[in-house]
Amino acid sequence: MGRRLGSVVRVSRKHQVVVPREAREALGVGAGDELVVEVENGRVLMKPKPRNYSKHMLGLHKSVWKGVKTESYVRTEREAWKKETSSRA
Repeated sequence: MGRRLGSVVRVSRKHQVVVPREAREALGVGAGDELVVEVENGRVLMKPKPRNYSKHMLGLHKSVWKGVKTESYVRTEREAWKKETSSRA
């Protein structure tokens, strides 16, 4: 994990906050850039929005799929969906 920066910011009447210069520089963001805001365990996390989500997601959680035959898995899931939807009709 990178260096932790600690700054206090104030929420304006319009519910806006200013990202401190040190944080902007560390993230490489500037005016007009978009940040993804997440709330996790009572904390707010802001990170630069990926320019390409497909590339960003590529390879995530590949360890979960290790040893799984994906074509067989997808086929089984699709069959389960068909059974579920046909039973509702």
